Amino acid sequence: MHEQIGEHALWHLPVLGTVHSDTVLTTWIVMALTLPLFAWIGASYRSAFVNKRQTFFEGVINYFADLAYGSMGKQGEPYVPFFIALVTFIFLLNEFGAFPFKEPMQLPFGGSPTADLNTAAAYAVLVFVLIQASGIRKSGLGFYKHLVQPYVPMVIINVLEEILRPTTLALRLFFNIFIGELLIFVIVSIIEAQIKIGSFNLSLAASIMPFFLEIFNFLVGLLQAFVFGLLSIVYLSLALADDH
Repeated sequence: MHEQIGEHALWHLPVLGTVHSDTVLTTWIVMALTLPLFAWIGASYRSAFVNKRQTFFEGVINYFADLAYGSMGKQGEPYVPFFIALVTFIFLLNEFGAFPFKEPMQLPFGGSPTADLNTAAAYAVLVFVLIQASGIRKSGLGFYKHLVQPYVPMVIINVLEEILRPTTLALRLFFNIFIGELLIFVIVSIIEAQIKIGSFNLSLAASIMPFFLEIFNFLVGLLQAFVFGLLSIVYLSLALADDH
């Protein structure tokens, strides 16, 4: 394999500087695929009959609505569409790496964009900004009084806690998806190397592993998208709590 794990093609843009072009292209492709997906789901409501698409998607909506209501009460209702969109998009970004066409076809895109720390960090920052904006909107600058509670000397620890929340969101998502792609990379390298240990053909034995790893990575991608959304709801609920 000519690709090196963690290596990215680069664009050098005048204002933005150096960016990972493969990550950007892949993200835009997933966005282009996501919009028709939601259009397809929305088209099902043109019929007066309830179909499987409506039943499934409404189940997802109700699930996240229950999470938001359970954590934040009625004030969580406006955030339900955001969290549904966030979890759905992160899930699709996680799973895009399951299509192994980047290296064989020498395409300038491919892999999971969330295996790039820049992408994971961007969504964590998005959630962080949402939390700060929502807190200020509700309580004004008094939102930050929790930083000096219960005692003023706790301000350093409280500020670190505020910063570490989005940091752990980003790192958890990135490492779980990156490790999944790393395992695939290692297994494919073993298969291509035609490794034999005595009479035991390690490469032949490893040839079945990518199938199971893809199933495992799919489940990990689904779980991590859900965990990202769930923790975001929890962090937002803590910020909007009446005794915050």
